Amino acid sequence: MSLDVSRWTIEDVREALRSGQASAREICSATFARIAQENPNNNAFLTLTEERAMARAAELDREIARQMASGEPLPALAGVPVAVKDVIHAEGVRTTCASKILGDFTAPYAATAVERLEAAGAILVGKTNCDEFAMGSSNENSAFGAVRNPHDPERVPGGSSGGSAAAVAAGMCVAALGSDTGGSIRQPASFCGVVGVLPTYGRVSRYGLVAYASSLDHIGPFARTVKDAAIVLAVIAGRDALDSTSAAVAVPDYAAEIEQPVRGFKIGVPREYFAQGLSSEVRAQVESGLSVLRALGCELVDITLPHTEYAVACYYIIATAEASSNLARYDGVRYGSRAQAGSLSEMYRKTREHGFGAEVKRRIMLGTYVLSAGYYEAYYRKAQKVRALVARDFERAFESVDAIATPTAPTPAFRLGEKTADPIEMYLSDIYTITGNLAGIPGVSVPCGTVAAPGGASSGKKLPVGLQLLGRHFDESRLFRVAHQFETARAGATEKA
Repeated sequence: MSLDVSRWTIEDVREALRSGQASAREICSATFARIAQENPNNNAFLTLTEERAMARAAELDREIARQMASGEPLPALAGVPVAVKDVIHAEGVRTTCASKILGDFTAPYAATAVERLEAAGAILVGKTNCDEFAMGSSNENSAFGAVRNPHDPERVPGGSSGGSAAAVAAGMCVAALGSDTGGSIRQPASFCGVVGVLPTYGRVSRYGLVAYASSLDHIGPFARTVKDAAIVLAVIAGRDALDSTSAAVAVPDYAAEIEQPVRGFKIGVPREYFAQGLSSEVRAQVESGLSVLRALGCELVDITLPHTEYAVACYYIIATAEASSNLARYDGVRYGSRAQAGSLSEMYRKTREHGFGAEVKRRIMLGTYVLSAGYYEAYYRKAQKVRALVARDFERAFESVDAIATPTAPTPAFRLGEKTADPIEMYLSDIYTITGNLAGIPGVSVPCGTVAAPGGASSGKKLPVGLQLLGRHFDESRLFRVAHQFETARAGATEKA
């Protein structure tokens, strides 16, 4: 049977298994056929786990047959093909962090989020490409080659979780996990036209996530629909004794609540996110999206987040400082590649020189500088004070609004190579997403339209644009409700058109 699973949702998989339309093995086989067809075009996967996945699918088919016979419900993600960003461990599977320094490293244990996915019946099909050690906004920093946007192979998919976003957008998996330190889930979701979720800091265990900036890192899902993203987050969220920063806060059944109306919700629209630097085409699509929210009965409220202008500088001090500390462990001693040298100090130097790419070296040096004697107070401590002010801006805003709506990114996907020569311009790609990480609040990017790609080889192609919704700590339920109602209303309007 030839099975096209490229646009399937979680419910489609479950219904196929329930009805006998397809087995888990058939769905898994069709997924790898799709990967074989599409991955050469976009380089989304670094490692495929076909043998492991097919064995797990066969095991699931036996479990599903038993459950169906006994009347038991199927697990939440039974038979669902998923991908995982290659900074998140799966036991016995290579974890490279898209870096030469970990090119042959096999993870000895699984991340809690991956364990929970597989316990819920998901089938891991592979590890996805990303910017090296999750440092980047375009997925061009990978030691294994850039990922290409499925909507236009001349353009980036966003970063750093570009491989996961591209894999979902190209129909190579139903859902995927990424990590978000300053926008690395939401910005690629916007560029690739999928849903991407930043959970509240502490909502999802970071155990098994290779650390970039520990106080800013979040694991979250990509999916083609808001409902699928809600289902995946409910599976991976919750307290974990292996991560002391994970929160002992009850996890709602997000998918069960998303149909509830949003009429009467107050949606804040911060003026700082609609200022200079926002593409006029993106602005038009986002403003059209705000009109959809208004039509759903939401009240749009003008708000101000006055410390937004300092967010990028603040972020690149705190994130690089933490990166400098976290990446000190990659020295060729315990794991990863080791350079041949005549002395220990030479081995350290050569290992890091040859193992790390240019962007990782840049961020390590920046972080080491801001933590050094004489500069700690001037930079790092001041940045932490600014971070507190950014968080306070959101606290005050949420006293009067239920959620905040902004563009996810200031532009649609840009061309490969367009910004690599200018780090500052590249860093500004995350200008609207960084604040969520600094404040530790949840966010979701949901597709809100397309814009025409400017001239050249891209002429005539449509590039996705994302609408970002931000919420109170641990209030993902409200964000999912707004995002789902928005998604449904847009889909209905598109069908009528």
